[in-house]
Amino acid sequence: MPKLILASTSPRRRDLLTQAGYAFEVIAPHDSAECGICSRETPPEMVARLAYQKGLDVAIRTQQGLIVACDTVAECCGHILGKPKNRDHAREMLQLMSGREHRVYSGLCVWPRPGTEHHVQVDVTRLVMDPISAADLEAYLATDAWEGKAGAFGYQDGLDWVHIVEGSESNVVGLPLALLAKMLADIPETSF
Repeated sequence: MPKLILASTSPRRRDLLTQAGYAFEVIAPHDSAECGICSRETPPEMVARLAYQKGLDVAIRTQQGLIVACDTVAECCGHILGKPKNRDHAREMLQLMSGREHRVYSGLCVWPRPGTEHHVQVDVTRLVMDPISAADLEAYLATDAWEGKAGAFGYQDGLDWVHIVEGSESNVVGLPLALLAKMLADIPETSF
């Protein structure tokens, strides 16, 4: 299998790939590949499209390799929760999820180059967040650990008030490793 190319600057995705034993290099997609939220899209449709856009952006600039692109969002009560813009936005997200079940969706695009055929799938993890007191919420916000994280929290931060009900822990962190392994195994060798 050719070397993986991670189409992301996310340190969490890099850590997950490293811990899983993959050799890879990073080629970041342009910022323009990560925009374009459509209000008519469901969360799975949105993450699938954004993962594809990131993969395409890197594929155009890559001659050889196996591109892995991913996009992750949280969803609660029909609201898509991406990365918070600021502390107030993070507070709103966490207050919405407090005491409720929510879902984390990741779109995963695997694109063998030099080929043009790509593969996109979506993983979902169901979680529940305990009710958060105002004091605990403000203490968490003061850590700035919410920055750059879909849904304003990082499961990997060991928060004892967020629990997985069903699905993949690595998906919540930002890269569904079991789905990635399956997608890589399903790629025919003739694609390389």
